[in-house]
Amino acid sequence: MNLARTVFRRKIKIWFLHSALIVITAWILFMPSFVKYEKGGDNIFSVKLNNQVVGTAGTKEEAYKALREARRSISRGNDELVLSRADLSVEGNNVLFGEIDSVSRMASNMAAVLKNSEKSTLNRAYSIKINEFSINLGSTADVMELLSTALYNYDTQRLYNVDLVLDTEREVNVLTPQVQSKEEVKKEEEKAESSTSMPQAGFVAELTQIVNDAKPIAYDRDFSDYDLGLQTMNFADKVEIVECYLPDSEISDLSTAIDDVTKDKETNQIYEVQSGDTLGLIAQKFDLTVDDLVAMNESLENENTTIRVQDNLIVTVPEPELSVVYQVQEYYEEDYEAEVQYVPNDSWYTTQTKVIQEPSAGHRKVVALVTYTDNSEDSREIVKEEITYMAVPKIVERGTIVPPTYIKPISGGRLTSGFGKRNRPTKGASTYHKGVDWSTPVGTSVVASSSGTVTRAGWGSGYGYCVYIRHPDGRETRYGHLSKVLVRVGQSVSQGQRIALSGNTGVSTGPHLHFEILINGSQVNPLNYLN
Repeated sequence: MNLARTVFRRKIKIWFLHSALIVITAWILFMPSFVKYEKGGDNIFSVKLNNQVVGTAGTKEEAYKALREARRSISRGNDELVLSRADLSVEGNNVLFGEIDSVSRMASNMAAVLKNSEKSTLNRAYSIKINEFSINLGSTADVMELLSTALYNYDTQRLYNVDLVLDTEREVNVLTPQVQSKEEVKKEEEKAESSTSMPQAGFVAELTQIVNDAKPIAYDRDFSDYDLGLQTMNFADKVEIVECYLPDSEISDLSTAIDDVTKDKETNQIYEVQSGDTLGLIAQKFDLTVDDLVAMNESLENENTTIRVQDNLIVTVPEPELSVVYQVQEYYEEDYEAEVQYVPNDSWYTTQTKVIQEPSAGHRKVVALVTYTDNSEDSREIVKEEITYMAVPKIVERGTIVPPTYIKPISGGRLTSGFGKRNRPTKGASTYHKGVDWSTPVGTSVVASSSGTVTRAGWGSGYGYCVYIRHPDGRETRYGHLSKVLVRVGQSVSQGQRIALSGNTGVSTGPHLHFEILINGSQVNPLNYLN
């Protein structure tokens, strides 16, 4: 009896152990919530998103799959781009037993983290770049309205349209504006329609070709034959439009964008001085005062500063960010001046002129093609001209010989006395200084300021040892207080040739060179004539 009970208990124990082993094995092999043991590699992965634990995965691929599902879930039902921080961290480990999460559960946890870290919703926008300036608008309709407004400032009759076309020369999708007249668009549409109709053949096709190839008969057009008004129109600046996604804060409203792009802003430009210009005329041309012009240019000391042809001056010009260039054919009548005619005189200097004939204005009728950028005229081409009565030109005789130049007669030296009134420096000296003095050591080389003929070389009383030179333009230079004279009367000297050594002779307070320039026998300030 006891033996039978013992055998029965042993069989039950063995059966239980077998059953438990089968259940455990099946659980390990087939239940998805537990990890499968793999010898020698990571078999379980801790998944974090933005440093928050979102689950445990059996493979890295499951973690990335869950992130993709989470992203889809938060963007589902939203037409715009959602911006959210998504820093995924997957850390592997090797364990004998471990519970893992399903992909759907991890995706749900990840979606909650993404929503909490959502930065902003980005809206589809269009970035307009005009040279270095850029602005963003919310739709292509706003872009078209902005560009059309810029055109219509100068196309009051609405003769032109603007369209957006793909720039085929760019690798990325960039739109550029295309400006066409409504008449051009209509002709293109008619041409496209005719090309889809039944093709011509035989006599009709031959006759059409003859008409198309025929050249118009040339004849003298009357003023009434010209089509006046706007002829061409386009943007003067490079414009690029790119689709992008931006937060609301970076997208401008249409009215603000129109003001920013089309309203005039003052910008500095360089103006090259033309013949006949004065500071007053230049200021008037750019709607400035002469004081404004002087303040903007360091080269101008005051309103009396001399300006020369081809000098460059800074002027302020009002310009919009987006400029429009257009051509207008205009008819007008005007009085006009004939071009000045010059008669050369090879025995005069170029500074010498004489009017031989006074001018008289003429009158003419004109058709001109005028090119504008915004409100500024760029060029004017006369297409047809009819003279009512001829203008009489001004005839001027002028010299062809370039006048001599004058250089400083010594190298270095310190200017110690200028031209004009001064306190008497020493007994016997004049209170009106007829030249300039440069302090320099005795023996410094003195050179001819310009080429000419020596008219005096020797002692000159208060000048001490001195040299006088007569120049081809009638001027004279004088060099005083010399220690040694190196030329003689009647000798021809060239500019820069050594003529003497500086000294301290005559009425002098110390070693220096006294230098004068005389025009028509009267001393002038030498500093105004030295190059």
